[in-house]
Amino acid sequence: MSFKKMHPQLKEALERLEITEQLPYQKQILPKIKGGANLFCIAPKDSGKTTALVMATLQKLKCEAFEDAPRALIFVKDKQAALALQEEFKRFIFRMDIRVYCAYEEQGIDDQRDDIYDGVDIVIATPKRLNKIFYSNGINLGQLKLFIVEDAEFLIKPNLFSDVIRTPESIEKCQYLVFSTKFDERMERLQESFMFNAQTVKSN
Repeated sequence: MSFKKMHPQLKEALERLEITEQLPYQKQILPKIKGGANLFCIAPKDSGKTTALVMATLQKLKCEAFEDAPRALIFVKDKQAALALQEEFKRFIFRMDIRVYCAYEEQGIDDQRDDIYDGVDIVIATPKRLNKIFYSNGINLGQLKLFIVEDAEFLIKPNLFSDVIRTPESIEKCQYLVFSTKFDERMERLQESFMFNAQTVKSN
């Protein structure tokens, strides 16, 4: 997917951030994400995976707010990872009306439910907190377009893994993306769970 084919507001953000060309791995995965494929995105650090995640998400959501229910759900390791990814989104959405929200254990769950109910487009969450919110009827996943796991190495903990694979059981139709530095037994278990028809794209 060339920059020319991206949403005008996303192109404007790229110009403002002085991002003039895609990195090699971004050229590999962005067209496939745009095409709707479920993907394991496997590449080393500093290959541009996180920036590709942000660009693909904003492109998919057309860089705009829509109704109340979130359309993208991104699982991350912890509060620090959630806030770091939120900051990366903020770099791009400076002039967009799209809404990004973080949910993690250090916040009050009642406040989180209220904030999400008021309307968000992208939820960045730890698995444990998202599941608590979901099973207390605090989030509607009926409009979800993207289900993403960022830096999936953190799934080495069995409880986190269980929380992640539980969520797709309640999703009817969605695109699934898992980002990691390596394809290992954790990825194989995800493949057996909800990523069974996913492509694996490793960096060249």
